[in-house]
Amino acid sequence: MTDANLKNRLSTWIDAHFEEEVTFLQEVVRIPTDTPPGNNAPHAEAVAGMIDALGWAVEKYPVPEQVVKDYGMQSITNLIVRRRYADQGPVLALNAHGDVVPPGDGWSKPPYGGVIENGRMYGRATAVSKSDFATYLFAVRALEALGVPLRGAVELHFTYDEEFGGLLGPGWLLEHKLTQPDYLIGAGFSYNVVTAHNACLQFEVSVLGKATHGSAPDTGHDAMHAASEVLRAIYAKVPALKNIRSKVAGITHPTMIVGRIDGGTNTNVVAGKVTLKIDRRMIPEEDPTQVEQEVRTLIEQSVAGLPGIKVEIKRLLLARALRPLPGHERLAGSLRENARAVSGEDITDNGSPLYTDARLYGEHGIPCALYGAGPRTVLESNAKQADEHLVLEDLRLATKVVAMTLLDFLG
Repeated sequence: MTDANLKNRLSTWIDAHFEEEVTFLQEVVRIPTDTPPGNNAPHAEAVAGMIDALGWAVEKYPVPEQVVKDYGMQSITNLIVRRRYADQGPVLALNAHGDVVPPGDGWSKPPYGGVIENGRMYGRATAVSKSDFATYLFAVRALEALGVPLRGAVELHFTYDEEFGGLLGPGWLLEHKLTQPDYLIGAGFSYNVVTAHNACLQFEVSVLGKATHGSAPDTGHDAMHAASEVLRAIYAKVPALKNIRSKVAGITHPTMIVGRIDGGTNTNVVAGKVTLKIDRRMIPEEDPTQVEQEVRTLIEQSVAGLPGIKVEIKRLLLARALRPLPGHERLAGSLRENARAVSGEDITDNGSPLYTDARLYGEHGIPCALYGAGPRTVLESNAKQADEHLVLEDLRLATKVVAMTLLDFLG
């Protein structure tokens, strides 16, 4: 049987089972995994049960409770499903994360309802990235339904701490040598293949002063005032970052924001402590060590002249950039060709300003490409915003493309 005939059979199987795939995704979306607080082991147990019902073995890897608490979360159980075929052949891992940012306000649909309306499913993580739990599981099912000889292996990696940096998700599995695939397909969107992405530094900055009664502010040291100087310095730096340009298509320039501020005790009290959380995205060409020192110096100098004020700067995250590795060309090329065949349009190969768990595989020398269910841009899906949604036809498209790519490597 020709390759084209086999791929047509894959497409037919996915169409015939698409309603089942959509129902599976609804079930996955309806179990909350807000991170923080990050009590995500129950979701992993539920997903493991759904896969076990297929007759597939699921390996569960709970991260020790104290390690998780020290990390700032409540529970993590990562899953690996290994589907081994003939001994000869590559091992392809498919990774998606089940943790999500909390829904926030402004939803017109229940954030954990999995409501379907006008061909779209609404809910937190329908686009990023519980959708690819369904993409990858049903792509592998379609591949095996062909009943033809296969070689190598597929591994499904469903992990649960991407929002915290991935160190206890893929990072834990890789560091403990629980997996070492030859290639990775990570969660992505359906109309481009991502082979590089930005790096990210995140900091917690504690601005420390001396609290005092609001009627006598001169008897204290105002941490809120000092924090405003930190804010001013950070945002004064932002325009210059736009002049630092990346040569990677799809990536423009570095960014820096303050994403959260906490502090003070009451309206009538001079604040003794204010905490800022800062996100500094780096293009692949930047040196994280140099950038970190620049940010630290910027913050320290912004309050250097304020009496009674000091700052404590804690690095929360260093997510390194994803860069193309030898071997990624074949993986990205297969995804592009199959996506073009299924969608009828050219699929781009570019970089992304996001950072993802894929970088952790890249740090272990594993060629990566990001591809999965979703629109052309993050903003189209309201990812991490109110009314996040997935166009169900994009789920169908991505499932077919991933299944065909698996056939290219394992058939």
